[in-house]
Amino acid sequence: MRVAFIAEILIKEFDGASRTMFQLIERIPSEGMDFRFFCGMAQENLEAVTLPTLKVPGNETYRFVVPWGGKLEKELDGFQPDVIHIATPSLLGNAALKYARKKGIPVISIYHTHFISYMDYYLKKAKIFIPLGKWYIRRSYQNFYNHCDLIYVPSISMIEELSHLGIQKSRMKLWQRGIDLSLFSPEKRNPSLLPQNSKKTILFSSRLVWEKNLKTLIDLYVLLEKEGMPYHLLIAGSGVAEEETKKAMPQATFLGHISHDLLSKYYASSDVFIFPSVTETFGNVVLEAMASGLPSVVARGGGSKDFIIPGENGYLVEPNDAKEYLFFIKEILSDEELHKKLSLKAVQMAKSYDWEALAATYFEDLKSLKP
Repeated sequence: MRVAFIAEILIKEFDGASRTMFQLIERIPSEGMDFRFFCGMAQENLEAVTLPTLKVPGNETYRFVVPWGGKLEKELDGFQPDVIHIATPSLLGNAALKYARKKGIPVISIYHTHFISYMDYYLKKAKIFIPLGKWYIRRSYQNFYNHCDLIYVPSISMIEELSHLGIQKSRMKLWQRGIDLSLFSPEKRNPSLLPQNSKKTILFSSRLVWEKNLKTLIDLYVLLEKEGMPYHLLIAGSGVAEEETKKAMPQATFLGHISHDLLSKYYASSDVFIFPSVTETFGNVVLEAMASGLPSVVARGGGSKDFIIPGENGYLVEPNDAKEYLFFIKEILSDEELHKKLSLKAVQMAKSYDWEALAATYFEDLKSLKP
């Protein structure tokens, strides 16, 4: 069985979507399946057909494929795939979908990125264009996903939202994400990593981009500053908003981009995790924090909220309400028994997310799609 796997970027640690794709790539059966990868950027040890790219304006870390010139079609003709996996509805993704429809080849896709929710952040200085931007993305979603044979969606919340946007429910399947419990575990606790100031530690982990609702993180910092910084704010991650957030939160500790092995130690060693983003389709970092035994205070929005049973394994708050974040942070950090309960329940929840089972489902679904 021949599978064409098409994505803009195939670098394992690039972002959450890439890590998800590599969970599948690293589990490809040794017999019976032949995968060929088509992308703009690939890591060195991955044999791939690379296509010409352009930089994304305003974000030097991302590049997108320009699928013109016929190389994609020529390479696909030579490979003759039985199924095409398309990562995202980009220029590359739509070119691959057009090819698949012309050739009668079934398509599978994973819903990785909730682009429509980005409009509120990237058009905030030109709000008049937000409705137009959302309309355009909604039409793009409909034109792309309603021609895929199977769409893996990582949360029930996202299935409902995509259905509301006009994506046919019959094409969608709940397919969540897994967690490496040998990597993310309370056993990784190492308090010596933390600033030695005896303060409790609030951890935020994510790419530092505005669509992660960094404004609310900054608002929380301002509240903490007014109270004399009773807790220490620790920020793991990097991105285009890094310099601005450093200026806005001078007493916070910025770790920059760190390995997952080191990040797992910070999760297990911190006291509470906060995540104000409402643009997540799933929320890998929340699951990582929970697997590490770290109680979480999470925005009531996006796919991340589906992890949380309020008062049992964490708390949900209004996305932009910094005061409510601080209220629940204080609640957790002032009650040792509550902290212990939330921690234990969080770990129990995380144990139900298994990559082996998810990968097995994926490969079985590929076989069922083959004409």
